[in-house]
Amino acid sequence: MPAIHLTAENFDSVISSGQLVFVDFWATWCRPCMMMGPIIDELADEYNGRAVIAKMNVDEPGVGDICARFGITNIPNMKLFKNGVEVGNVVGAVPKATVKGVIDRNL
Repeated sequence: MPAIHLTAENFDSVISSGQLVFVDFWATWCRPCMMMGPIIDELADEYNGRAVIAKMNVDEPGVGDICARFGITNIPNMKLFKNGVEVGNVVGAVPKATVKGVIDRNL
């Protein structure tokens, strides 16, 4: 199961859904983002039913405002939300274990 696709239209409702939501902010031109992509999809499988794993392309319409709201200036930038509040953050291409640690601490 791949990560779900977030847009400017559904972002706020998904992160405020009451579930733990991990969002990977990425772009097609970002090589480190492309390296993280398969890891994010693996995490979607591993956390299915326990957390929402999502991707948001920073180049899509309206996403720039969301990036500004959460201080995203570098990608890949991954944020963890609980009830709409940021509770964790990972920046850069990192090992899968690093990402899992951030998620597991908040389950």
